[in-house]
Order: sequence, then structure tokens, then C-alpha cells
Amino acid sequence: MSHFESNLHLMWRAGFGPATSQLQQLHNITSQQLFKALQKESATKPDFIDAADNYLQGLMMGIGDAAKEGKKLDEENRKMVQQKQRESIKNLNLLWLTEMVNSKAQLREKMALFWHGHFASRNLNVFYQQDLLHIIRSNALGSFRDLLHEVSKSAAMLNFLNAAQNRKDHPNENFAREVMELFTLGRGHYTENDIKEAARAFTGWSANLKGEFVFRRFQHDFGNKTIFGKTGAFEGEDVLDMLLERKETASFITLKVYRFFVNENADMEKVDWLARRFYQNDYNISKLLEDIFTSNWFYDAKNRGTRIKSPIELLTGMQRMLPMELQNEEALLLLQRILGQVLFYPPNVAGWPGGKTWIDSSTLMTRLRIPQMLNDQDELNIRPKDDDDRMMGRQEEKGNEMQARKAMGRFGKQLKAEINWNDYTKNFESIPREKLLTSIAASLLPSRSIPSADLIKAYADSSSREGFIKTATLHLMSTPEYQMC
Repeated sequence: MSHFESNLHLMWRAGFGPATSQLQQLHNITSQQLFKALQKESATKPDFIDAADNYLQGLMMGIGDAAKEGKKLDEENRKMVQQKQRESIKNLNLLWLTEMVNSKAQLREKMALFWHGHFASRNLNVFYQQDLLHIIRSNALGSFRDLLHEVSKSAAMLNFLNAAQNRKDHPNENFAREVMELFTLGRGHYTENDIKEAARAFTGWSANLKGEFVFRRFQHDFGNKTIFGKTGAFEGEDVLDMLLERKETASFITLKVYRFFVNENADMEKVDWLARRFYQNDYNISKLLEDIFTSNWFYDAKNRGTRIKSPIELLTGMQRMLPMELQNEEALLLLQRILGQVLFYPPNVAGWPGGKTWIDSSTLMTRLRIPQMLNDQDELNIRPKDDDDRMMGRQEEKGNEMQARKAMGRFGKQLKAEINWNDYTKNFESIPREKLLTSIAASLLPSRSIPSADLIKAYADSSSREGFIKTATLHLMSTPEYQMC
């Protein structure tokens, strides 16, 4: 396998695919050198993404004074706040998506997307959401220990998992259950009594209206608890550390990382080796990824072109390869909804299941049409399904979602994009005409074989070299093979 093939594989797994300006570089460095460069670019602390509306910012600044004076918003202002919160979360979605497209810190943003699904939280408070996003992006490649503690104390997660209802003598087990089942150990590695006792340790954990963690002492159970066979007056932080002491946590996280970055069909011998090292390195995420991406087996044929791109990976990867200005960015929100992955709206606390669930007859046809939509040769005229599982049972939000869709405009000619073709086409300046299709396909697809090569040649614009590159590219992006990475 050439440097280019292995580097293309690495860029899609450790990032969102190569930017068009990087294509030539991928021929000249080894995958080890490329990974080191990705690590270096992702080492800096990310800037905070602030999407909150000015009105909400002012409201948040005065929220303490208003609470002291006992002031409450009237019905009209409350509705306006809810609307502005929804708009701000849409803005947060688009701002982060833009960061994924343009950031040099590809490894950090890709890992942050993984944690966004792992620590799934759905909340209509933009301040809570952007704080949680910053925690995830700041700790994406650091210590899972720090990440777990910070996420567990975030207002978004505490609110989502009913921590405020977890009080002395009336414990709510929701947070304790999910932190064991979904965030650390996985099913089968704890008892119902462990959950009950851990819930007692988390009593009193809450957050104020500004999103700051608050420990409410008078709601906390200071008595002895017995968890995993140990007895003591454990606090919530103690429980998190006890979970991290368990090797099952390292195994659970490693398996999930392997399935996301390497292969859905996990090689358990390799997973076990990675998990042991992850545990020995005290949950150092960057070292775990280095163990994966610098190994020879990561580049084996059985691990290439086997993952179905998530909707976010698909949309981001296209924009990285074909630099573009979208006249209506909100169309990306509608596409996320149609394809089944809306940032900040996971289907439930387990996040997106991924894999083959990304594809059905409806979503596949939409995926294949996106390149032509970008080139204004097709219309986005599909209405998103009302999926109550995806709505988490919140059918009352249907009205709000329909209003949001109306705000995006009519369901037609939504994706108007100005594609900067010059930056892309110059990658193929030195390629002989007869080898153009092979070269373009090698830059876009995970396999050497060209799907429907005769059809693509027949339907591509052969009147000029530039026209052929453009149309062949769009046709190749419209193939089932492009859905894989």
C-alpha cells in the first residue's frame, strides 16, 4: 500500500478526511509522520465556542440579581427565551460543524465528536450545551479521568439525568445508573445495589442557573454506603474514582473507541491489548489513539473502507475536499435531521448507535443526491421523518421543529453552494487525461476499484478537462462507495 493510500485512510479515521490543499502532501510523508503532525496540530487548547444570543447573554449576566429579587419572566418573555435558546443551539451546531471543516486540529475535533456521542446529552439551554462541548473538546485527547469528572459535574449532564431530583432519603438512580452502564463499566459489571448505593453518594449534586456546579450539603446523604464490596461514607467523586479503578471501564471505553475508529467487527485480542495499556497509562486518551494509529494492523485491508460515514463525517468531508461557501447554512441542519444525526440532539442518553443504522432506503438516496444538490443540479425536497424514538418521546416538540423547518425556507433548492473548484482541480494538473478518472477516484474512495467507471465516463462532461474533473468528482461522490471510509 502506498503512502497516499495509508494517509487517506488515516485522515478519514483520525479526522474528517483530507482538505483539498493537503492531497499532494499525502504522497510524500509516512503515516507515522502524518499522525505526529495531527497530534501536534491538536495539542493546543481550543477556543470556547460561544453561540448565545445577545439577549440571552444579558439575561444570564443579570440572572443572579433577578433571583435575589424574586423576579420571574412573564409568559411572553419566557416564550421568547425558549425561541432564542433554540436558535442559539442551531448556531452552536453550525459553528462547531464549521470548526470540524476548517480546523487544523482534526484529531481533537474527531475525538470530540466521539465523546459527544458517548456523553450524550440533550438540553435546550445553550449555555449548558456550549459548556459541555468545551469540556469535551478541551479534554478530548487528555485524561479520561479528568473528562469523566468534569462531564459528571456539568450542568448539561446533571440536568439531563435528573440529578436535581437526587436528594437525601429520596435518591434518584438515573445518573448513577447511566454513569455505570453507558459511561464507564457497561452492562453486567455492577449490581442493582451498587446503583442504589452510588445514587446516595451523588445526592446533593446540582447546578445553578448559570450552569456552575453546586454541592447542596443539606440534600446529601453523608451515611456509609457499600459499593463494589467496599463500605465508607463515599462522596460522588469517590464513586467516579472507584469506577476508574475497575479494569472493566478501560475495556468498555477501548472497545467503543476501536469500533468507532478501526472496525465495527472488533478484534478482541487487539482490544484487550489496547485496554491493558490504556489502564496502565491511567486513561491517557492520546496514548490510546497513538497505539491504534501507529500500529501496522490499523492499515490492514480488512480495516479500510469498512466504516459507513456518519452524516456529520459525510457532510464535513465533502466540504473539506470541495471548499465552498454555502448561501444557506441552515440547510445543513435540515440535512442532519433527514440523515439522522443532529448535533446536540442525540436520540437518547446512549447516543447514536452508528454503523448500519445510518443507512436505510431513504437516507441512502438522500446521501447519493447531496453532491448534485451542492452543484445546484438537484433540490432538497424531502421532509424529515417524525421519529418518536429520535424525538425521545417528546412529540410536543413537533410544532417547534416544524416552525424551525419553515424558518429554513421552502423545501426546494436549499443547498446553494459556491464551490471553489480552482483549489481542487489544480491537484490534477499534471495527470494525463486518460488517467484522470483513476486519479480522482483514488483521492475520494477507499478502494482502488472505480464503481461504474464506464457510466461515469459516459455522463461526465468531456468537453473540457476542467469540466471532466468537476463532473467526475460529483458522480464519484454520488456512489455508495463514497459513503464508506
